[in-house]
Amino acid sequence: MADDDIQVAEGGTGEGSAGKWILLALAVLYVAGSLYFIFDLRGRLEKMSKDQAASSAQIADLGKRMQSAEADDETLAQQVGLTKKEMASRSAEIMRQQRASEARLAEQQKQQISAVSGEVAGEKTDVGGVKTDVASTKADLEATKAKLQSTIGDLGVQSGLVANTREDLEVLKHKGDRNYFEFTLIKGAKTQPVSTVGLQLKKTDVKRGKFTLNVTSDDRTIGKKDRNVSEPIQFYSGRDRMLYELVVWTVDKNKATGYLSTPKNAPQAVSASPSGANQ
Repeated sequence: MADDDIQVAEGGTGEGSAGKWILLALAVLYVAGSLYFIFDLRGRLEKMSKDQAASSAQIADLGKRMQSAEADDETLAQQVGLTKKEMASRSAEIMRQQRASEARLAEQQKQQISAVSGEVAGEKTDVGGVKTDVASTKADLEATKAKLQSTIGDLGVQSGLVANTREDLEVLKHKGDRNYFEFTLIKGAKTQPVSTVGLQLKKTDVKRGKFTLNVTSDDRTIGKKDRNVSEPIQFYSGRDRMLYELVVWTVDKNKATGYLSTPKNAPQAVSASPSGANQ
């Protein structure tokens, strides 16, 4: 009987040891699998960063090509005698193509970021880094968008950066390069003072995105007829003949909204504080 008890005890000890080894092996496999998942995930994030860098390079190349195209357009206009109206139409088409390219690049980056964000949702350590990348990418897109929106004004002079929305205008204000004055003009109303000049809306064409207005500067009224939305309208003002620009970004049946841009050292209005200007 004693021998039988000893054999049973020895058999139980062997089974317990085998169970421990199995648990240890499973733990090692789990740790190895987790490490593989983490390394694979980091590889995907590095690939996304490279893709974003490639997209930024594409945007920079697009900007150079657009600037080259604008220079070619100006030279061609001088050679074949294009009118100012035709130049404005050509510039508007370039801006439309430019916005379409930006939208395509933005959508591609958005899809890449969404795919990676879904996979990283279970890893708390990496989620914060992905959110930071998303915010950084969005900021880079906004900055690139502002940098690309430059064209030739109706006087044939290279314009500064052009804002197409109030949000874009805020970006330009923070750059601090020029003063900016927002305005809303009512058709048929009296001349409205904006900074040191006067603006009067004469006509709008909502369907074609065009408008006509008068600019009063230095006791002289200049008619700007059939201009396009987002087209830089240029004129000289003051004793030093400083270049002023105005842009209308929306037209309705009876009103137009936009902004006036003046040099930093341009005279300021005495009767009113330029609340809409970047000081």
